[in-house]
This record gives sequence, structure tokens and C-alpha cells, in this order.
Amino acid sequence: MDFGMIMKLSGLWAKFSKNHPKFPAFLKAVQKNGLKPDTIVDVKITYPDGNPIDTNLKITASDIEIIEELKKLKK
Repeated sequence: MDFGMIMKLSGLWAKFSKNHPKFPAFLKAVQKNGLKPDTIVDVKITYPDGNPIDTNLKITASDIEIIEELKKLKK
């Protein structure tokens, strides 16, 4: 990833964090506790009209390997 792209992503993350200040704290808490196999992640989206859509997934060892590889890209 080139330096310009890193700077762009950094700026976008800063703006997103300013708009949603609780979300980075949530991610830090998840990072502190770590993800372990068999952890369940629930995601729910509620549209402006009130209609929700949700799903969940169970984290696998393979998922954790993928996350670790993605972390390396950040460095």
C-alpha cells in the first residue's frame, strides 16, 4: 500500500471516528479481549423506516488467521 493511500485511509478513519466516537472504543475493547474461536459476532442494521436486518457468525481459527494477516497490512 503506498503512502498516499495510507494517508487517505487515515483521514477517512479520523472523520468516521469523529462522527461515531463510541465505535473506536468498541473496537479497542474487542482488540483488548481478543477474538477466540467460537466467539459469536452479531450484526444488526435498522433502516430509517424501522425495518431491521441482522445476522451472526461464529469466529473460526481460520477467521483469526485472516484477521492477523490483515493486521500485518496495517503496519
